[in-house]
This record gives sequence, C-alpha cells and structure tokens, in this order.
Amino acid sequence: MLLAELMEQRGVLAAGEYSYRGDRYSFKGEIDDDMARMAAIMSRATSMSQHMQVGMLEQHCPDCGANPAQGWIVRGPQFTVCNVANVYAFLDNGKASINAVMGLMRERLANAPVDLV
Repeated sequence: MLLAELMEQRGVLAAGEYSYRGDRYSFKGEIDDDMARMAAIMSRATSMSQHMQVGMLEQHCPDCGANPAQGWIVRGPQFTVCNVANVYAFLDNGKASINAVMGLMRERLANAPVDLV
C-alpha cells in the first residue's frame, strides 16, 4: 500500500488518502484522527483550487503543458505538504527528500484519474 511505502521514506511525518468527495480518509503517521480529517479536507480543497487555476491558465496559454494538473507542494519553514491525486504526505524539511517522495507518489499514482476532482 502506498501509505506504508511513504511512511518508510526518510522524513515523512504522515501520509493519507482521501475520497474525492472528501468524506472518507485513511492515514498513517504522527497525526491523530482530527488532524487527518483536516488534512483530507485541506488537500481536497487545495486540489480543487489547483485544477481551477490550471483551467484559467489554459485559457491564456492553451497547450502550454500545465493541464492536467498532476499534484502540488506547499513548503513551510518546518514541514512540507505534497499531494498527488488523492494522496498527501507531510514531510520534515530537515530530513525528507521532496524529490524522492514526489517521485514515489507520481510513480504509484501515474494512472490515477484526473477528472474526479
């Protein structure tokens, strides 16, 4: 399972999966159920926003390679959130490799449908 693989990556604090409706989720790592629920809601909302923004970009730059959106990253001073399809991971900036984590997520989720958001 991808969540277990993500948790094996150095510096991954937590990983989760959420339904595209946003009402179901699963997770592993250093977060509790309430935090996982909030992470699922945040990830879904951010993914929806990303898809909307890419749609707007496509209006001004057709075929520029931004569509379909295939993930997002938000980096803060201490940790980073990565999301591909309906899976997110929280990373410790001092320990994790964004490239390794995103590479794993992109590899495992390469065939995930992009039209469900």
